Amino acid sequence: MIALAPLKTAVQRALRHIARAKDVQEAEVYASSTGHLLCRLNYTSEIPCHGVEEPKSSETFGIGIRAVFAGSDGPRIGFGSEARDLSPDGIRRALEKARQNAVLDPEFISFPSLPPTENRQSSRSVRYHDPAVMGLPDGKLVEAGWRVLAEALKTFASSGELARLAGSQEKLARLGLIVSGDVSLTQQRMAVASTRMPRVQTDESTAVTSYITSMVERKQAKGSGYAATTHVAKFKGEAGSEAARNAIKAAEGRRIPGGIYKVVLGPQPVSDLMTNLILPSLSADAFYSCQSAFLGEVGRSVASDLLTIYDHGSAKGCVASKNLTCEGLPTGRTNLITGGVLQGLLSSHYETQRLGRDPRAREKLGVNPQEHPEVLAPRNGFRLSNRGGRSFDAPPSIAASNVFIEGSVPHTRDSLLGLVGDGVYVGRVWYTYAMNGLRAGDFTCTVVGDSYLIKDGRIAAPIQGNSIRITGNIRHLLTNLLGITKQARPVIGWAADEVVYAPEIAVQGLQLSEIAQFMESV
Repeated sequence: MIALAPLKTAVQRALRHIARAKDVQEAEVYASSTGHLLCRLNYTSEIPCHGVEEPKSSETFGIGIRAVFAGSDGPRIGFGSEARDLSPDGIRRALEKARQNAVLDPEFISFPSLPPTENRQSSRSVRYHDPAVMGLPDGKLVEAGWRVLAEALKTFASSGELARLAGSQEKLARLGLIVSGDVSLTQQRMAVASTRMPRVQTDESTAVTSYITSMVERKQAKGSGYAATTHVAKFKGEAGSEAARNAIKAAEGRRIPGGIYKVVLGPQPVSDLMTNLILPSLSADAFYSCQSAFLGEVGRSVASDLLTIYDHGSAKGCVASKNLTCEGLPTGRTNLITGGVLQGLLSSHYETQRLGRDPRAREKLGVNPQEHPEVLAPRNGFRLSNRGGRSFDAPPSIAASNVFIEGSVPHTRDSLLGLVGDGVYVGRVWYTYAMNGLRAGDFTCTVVGDSYLIKDGRIAAPIQGNSIRITGNIRHLLTNLLGITKQARPVIGWAADEVVYAPEIAVQGLQLSEIAQFMESV
């Protein structure tokens, strides 16, 4: 990992170099260093294996420059970056790439600047990182992987139900026990400044995550477990034991017929729906392009009055918290839906300016953004790569940080089950995606595990994975909520950048469709 001091020096050096370029009207410089430590798990009881198969690490660092160049046909904006080179030569190459890539953008107004009232806030230096993660030795990474695997195997070995299915404790391995997944640690450092905000600002953050799948292969049973925290000392390997417990409970799962059900959505399905459907519809760029399912409804009811959703990038102790956005602006709380009413949107500085000056802004939003600036507060402009984490080689785009979902009436899981009576508990889904475009709100996803029938307000028989799918409309789902648990847990979806602090949510009138059963050849 590159330390903060060289990143800061590179940004300062780049601003001095840019000041001598006569064709540059304004510019923004961003340098980052992001590390990923990954430990893959692959345990199989019937095939020889190492258990912890692939500990590895990767690091990316470099500098990116966005600049506005004078042109005969008007100002042109360009972006260029240089990987693994913070030297004066690397800076010159990045600026030249920005110059070569520059294009007219009539919607660009300016780079960010801080209002005087926010100058003090922007200098805050709350520690959102774990120094132990920043300098984690290889041996500690492997140790974390073994901790997860050991917890899973301990749970399998102590299960009386599994021993019953196997015929004896000694025959457990013949059931085909599988534990797979990973332990992932992310290290992030950044520095940013611009001709409008020449004082270099820096930030650091870390995250420790794990996503585990366990199987009892002979019983077609699958279970998952997951964990996310900021500090390695808080990581106890509980995702392994959770995945094993869920796999044991899923043994001998049954199929159910399609129909309209009352459903309790577990934290992972709630997170998946947020990541793939709801948050994209709560972004300023979706409103600008008229793709949101909530188009024109700011200030109006879009969900049950039980529901509140907000994004909070500076929440203390939370996994995705950071001091600054990648535009150098302070993070904070953005109220999205409060008591069922749409209050605000996720936005970056560019999208706030673009939508704020759009002649159709009132029509697209439902309110005049000049009269309601809080609707488009630019707290979510981040530079993120497809590998996850901050990245010098990407311009800012909109991304959520810590997303919180709360209910006006606090519930426990037991009280939710009581509300449902008879229905279905959905614990894990995949392939969640919009049908007919994001604006229509229609979606589908497949139920793959950790799911059960609910009978008389209690969890009953397990449901076979990949035997049902959910089809519905996100607006219908949000307006037909029955209850939301007070307890929530951090969940990071597949390839997601945000962390959803997801509760369990009860919904009525959800369509479950039976998936055709695969027939084995005779």
